[in-house]
Amino acid sequence: MSDVRLRIQGTDRELRLAIGQTILDAALAQDVDIDHACGGVCACSTCHVKVKQGFDCFSAADDDELDQLDEARDVGLDSRLACQARLLRAPDGQAIEIAIPTWNVNAVREG
Repeated sequence: MSDVRLRIQGTDRELRLAIGQTILDAALAQDVDIDHACGGVCACSTCHVKVKQGFDCFSAADDDELDQLDEARDVGLDSRLACQARLLRAPDGQAIEIAIPTWNVNAVREG
């Protein structure tokens, strides 16, 4: 299994992301808390992340993911749901870099 580096902007964390693994699965396995109210089944937008570097290394977003991203704040062309962004290939000589929006609110935890 080939691993790539995954850096989280604004932190000193660097994770390992395996080919075929989602950002959410890699983060949770390495004790990085990314909100995921629906349990990672693409039924909410709480795991919204921004892929700042290496975007083209991930699976394409399907219609269900795009519908959920419509509910997230500050969505851009680099937005993905961490539960759906599956690594397909390693980037060329660079780490993948994501940003976890600080305003990402998990309504289940607040309720």
